[in-house]
Amino acid sequence: MKRQIFTEDHDAFRETVRTFLAKEVTPHYEKWEKDGIVSRDAWRAAGRQGLLGLAVPEEYGGGGATDFRYSAVLAEEFTRAGTPGFAIGLHNDIIGPYLTSLATEEQKRRWLPGFCTGETITAIAMTEPGAGSDLQGIRTAAEDRGDHWILNGSKTFISNGILADLVIVVAKTTPEGGAHGLSLLVVERGMAGFERGRNLDKIGQKSQDTAELFFNDVRVPKENLLGELNGAFVHLMTNLAQERMAIAIAGIAAAEHLLEITTGYVKEREAFGRPLAKLQHIRFEIAEMATECAVTRAFLDRCIADHSDGTLDAVHASMAKWWATELQKRVADRCLQLHGGYGYMTEYPVARAFTDGRIQTIYGGTTEIMKEIIGRSLLG
Repeated sequence: MKRQIFTEDHDAFRETVRTFLAKEVTPHYEKWEKDGIVSRDAWRAAGRQGLLGLAVPEEYGGGGATDFRYSAVLAEEFTRAGTPGFAIGLHNDIIGPYLTSLATEEQKRRWLPGFCTGETITAIAMTEPGAGSDLQGIRTAAEDRGDHWILNGSKTFISNGILADLVIVVAKTTPEGGAHGLSLLVVERGMAGFERGRNLDKIGQKSQDTAELFFNDVRVPKENLLGELNGAFVHLMTNLAQERMAIAIAGIAAAEHLLEITTGYVKEREAFGRPLAKLQHIRFEIAEMATECAVTRAFLDRCIADHSDGTLDAVHASMAKWWATELQKRVADRCLQLHGGYGYMTEYPVARAFTDGRIQTIYGGTTEIMKEIIGRSLLG
C-alpha cells in the first residue's frame, strides 16, 4: 500500500538523511561497533546537517519542526541502514522534549544550542540496579542544601552514558513522597563527584555506549532543576508516549527491512535443485510476515499522524510499542531461520538485526508493562 502520511517535504528530508548515512555513518559503523562508541565527529556532522534538534525552536539553533513525521523519517532510515547504535532518536525524541517543554529561558539558552550542533550529547538516567519500570524503587537522592542539591546514588543501563555531556537524572527529593517525591536534576560533564563506570558489554547495538553512572556528593546548582520540584513523575509520564512511538517506528521499519532482505535471499538461494522461494512453506512464511507487517504499518502510520496532530494517547502509544517490537522480534527470528547457517554469521544483516533488535521489547517499558497500561485503561 502507498503510504499516505508523508508530503514532498518529508520525502526530500528522507533523501537528505540517506545521503548523510551514506557519507557520515555507514562507512564508519564497523569501527564504531568494534570501539563500542560512536565518534563525536559524527554527532557534530549530524548537527551541521540539521538532523539534531528537529523540534527545537529556531531561536536556539533547532529546526523548529514540531511535525513528528520528520522524526519518523529519521528513525526509519537509521533502522533500514542497520545503524541503531547512533542514538539520534534518544537525543531528539526522548530527551529533547524535556528540554524544550520544561527548561526555563535561561536553561534553554544554556543547553539547547549545543544540543542542536552536536557539541552537547545528552542522556536520561532513570534505571537503577534495583529499579527499572517501578519509579517508586528509585534510591538516588538529592538533599536540599539551600542554593544547591547534594546528589548521591547510581544508575545503570544508561544509553549515551559515556558520551553524554548533559544527563537528566531522576532523583528522590522528598523521601516520603514515593513516586511523587521525585525531581529531574541536570548533571553536567565535569561536575565533581560525577563518575562513569564501564561501557557495558551488550549482545547488540555495540556502538551505542551504555554505561553505569555514579553520583558521589555531586553539587548540583538549584538552577539545574528541570521542571517542577517533585514533578518528575508527571513529566516522565507526559513524555513516555513519544519515546514509545519512536521505538515502535524503529520496530516496524526493522521488520519491513528484514522481510525485504529475506525475500531477496530466498529467491536466490537454492535447495534441492530449486530456489527456496519455490517451496510452499517458504512462500507461506513470507506471506504471513508480509501481512503482519502491512497491518502493523497501517496502525503505526495512523499513530504517527495522530501524534503529529497532538492527539495520540498513552494507551495507543503503548499498543504501538508492544505490538511493533514483538513483531520485529518474531520477524527477525523467522528471517534468520530462513537464511539457514548464513543467518548466524555476523556478516549478514539479518544476524546483526537479530541481536540489535532484541532490546526493543525491553527498553522504553517492557511488553508486559505496555499490556498492563492497556489493560488498566480498559478494566480499571
